[in-house]
Amino acid sequence: MAKDSEFPPESYSGKDYHDPPPAPLFDPIELSKWSFYRALIAEFVATLLFLYIGVRTVIGQSVSTTAASPCGGVGILGIAWAFGGMIFVLVYCTAGISGGHINPAVTFGLFLARKVSLVRAVLYILAQCAGAIVGVGLAKGFQKSFYEMNGGAANVVAYGYTKGVGLAAEIIGTFVLVYTVFSATDPKRVARDSHVPVLAPLPIGFAVFMVHLATIPITGTGINPARSLGAAVIYNRKHAWDDQWIFWAGPFIGAAIAAFYYQFILRAGAIKALGSFRSGSQA
Repeated sequence: MAKDSEFPPESYSGKDYHDPPPAPLFDPIELSKWSFYRALIAEFVATLLFLYIGVRTVIGQSVSTTAASPCGGVGILGIAWAFGGMIFVLVYCTAGISGGHINPAVTFGLFLARKVSLVRAVLYILAQCAGAIVGVGLAKGFQKSFYEMNGGAANVVAYGYTKGVGLAAEIIGTFVLVYTVFSATDPKRVARDSHVPVLAPLPIGFAVFMVHLATIPITGTGINPARSLGAAVIYNRKHAWDDQWIFWAGPFIGAAIAAFYYQFILRAGAIKALGSFRSGSQA
């Protein structure tokens, strides 16, 4: 006699996760929801705190180094930990409210992947830029003389590097970050790692840390247009604006490449779309 199956066939599911539907390009209904404005406030405050702590760390490192302190400052490693650690903390705090973008490049990449609507993407970027300007302004206000003396933590292509190298560093660095964001927030991974809630913020923060180690000597590490804009606006010197385009073009190009790579190659979005098209044409 054949052994009965322990589980009925209908108990099996094709997969243990569900991909959310693509976000609409325009969703005016969002504008009538308090949760949307709460998310904007969260992005503003998170970016403010990110820039305040990051810029204060850069200034503190410069002050310690020039003052010949016995500690010698935190160094590049400490600056990288400050930026990466703050992203870890802030993504953990705001992920359930706004998604924890804290970066226009991340928002742009998620918009290209249809994770957020155009309305949300544009207003997120505005909130992030405003928060960055206020955050750098606070850092300057508490220690204006040292802020001015040490270049205002503005992003510029370092002496000895070409603008092309600076642009490439920003593209690759942002690709690493946005690729990590897609991987860490993938519905499949979230479903299987839901019992460990820090697994998404941790690799994102660590990606920021690693990219800073690699690119601080080249560009001071932008990979976040709001961070670069906030420093340029508050410092407001010509050389801080000369390379500003690099810190917008580079991150946006890197984010677009990461979105395409993850959605259409790793997640086989192109193949799925082609399969749906063929099924529809045969019906």
